[in-house]
Amino acid sequence: MPVNPADSPVMGALYGTDAMRAAMGERAFLQRMLDFEAALARAQARLGIVPQTAAAAITEAAKVDRLDFAALADATRNTGYPVVGLVKQLTAAAGAEAGRWTHWGATTQDVMDTAVVMQMRQGLALIRGELLELNGALAALARRHRGTIMAGRTHLQHALPVTFGYKVAVWLSPLLTMVERLDQLRPRVERLQFGGAAGTLASLDKRGISVQRELARELGLACPDIPWHVARDGFAEAIGFLGLVCGALSKIATDVILLMQTEIAEVNEPHVFGRGGSSTMPQKRNPISCEYIIAQSRGVHALVPQMLAAMAQDLERGTGPWQAESLAIGQAFNLTHGALAQARFLAEGLVVDPARMLKNLASTGGLIASEQVMMELAPILGRGEAHHIVNNACDVAIARGIPLAEALKEQPEIASRVEPALIAAMCNPENYLGSAMVFVDQVLDRMG
Repeated sequence: MPVNPADSPVMGALYGTDAMRAAMGERAFLQRMLDFEAALARAQARLGIVPQTAAAAITEAAKVDRLDFAALADATRNTGYPVVGLVKQLTAAAGAEAGRWTHWGATTQDVMDTAVVMQMRQGLALIRGELLELNGALAALARRHRGTIMAGRTHLQHALPVTFGYKVAVWLSPLLTMVERLDQLRPRVERLQFGGAAGTLASLDKRGISVQRELARELGLACPDIPWHVARDGFAEAIGFLGLVCGALSKIATDVILLMQTEIAEVNEPHVFGRGGSSTMPQKRNPISCEYIIAQSRGVHALVPQMLAAMAQDLERGTGPWQAESLAIGQAFNLTHGALAQARFLAEGLVVDPARMLKNLASTGGLIASEQVMMELAPILGRGEAHHIVNNACDVAIARGIPLAEALKEQPEIASRVEPALIAAMCNPENYLGSAMVFVDQVLDRMG
């Protein structure tokens, strides 16, 4: 039975996705190792190193369904790696004549690292697809609520008016950048690993570079300038990127959780009967998607330092750090994809309550307009004096529970110089949105 909930039949419904588990799971890993061995044989056959008939037989035998998993587990337990047992079974399945050409010139880490690279290639494609869908949903939300006015909050208190579209655009902008980052990093991650025992390809004599290039073409991977057995920046960058994605998603989830509080109630997660319910309180609609975005993101963030620490590889082959990577990579991909899926569900069906936003905006009696009033009065009174007088008016409004406009009218310096209609206009938050909607448009323009 799985120890990690993200891999379990029941709790796995909340963590990760089936698609990512299929891409990053052990069965896929074993098939990718077999794919490497078959591609190596075909590449070497084209170069005249391995007989064409042997390459064909090895390719035909390289099917995960043909493996004896129990025997492979025993061999892995004994040697510390699955490659020896896997190559032994592949050799037997290919037949005596063809089998003697398997694994020609490769080393264990070549096979395992390249298998992980191929898994990552599929995993990053899944991440990219989900990111694009999420970004499309957020863009639609920002466009729809471009001018929906609400209270902007700093330190959890009313600050200045913003629009909900502006808030969504703030969520969206980093995720658009994530797509750019992803496209930039993929060539650095999706690289062949092929160096032989110590990274020099000595077992292939003068033909090592030719085999390396042909193998890279066969697998559709970039050919590196040098084997990277102990240079792990590509893998670390990939997991670091997943950490950034999860950080951006955590921001969204945190905002939605806060805005869903009963006393605020400006947005709600999409409602499906029974979703987010309580075993005892029938009224509950808990922010389930947000909670699992945050939980999965924290799981990924805990794995990023593990990958960074694993960069301290010793000499020409790591004794421990390399082995630690496999504990982090698959889980980081799975949890990130799960967080993205929850975020997409959230964005596609988020329930927005503009009327409640207006009610909350007005709940302080115009205090949210204090900076607006100050800036309007500054040319008349001077900025420092305007700040002092408006601050006094705010104190009066709070102490007596009256609207800011009334408190302002009681200030002699204001009453003697400003018409009541202008004071009312100064206290209207709809007149103080600044460039909020322009910023929304600029973010949406990046969607293309």
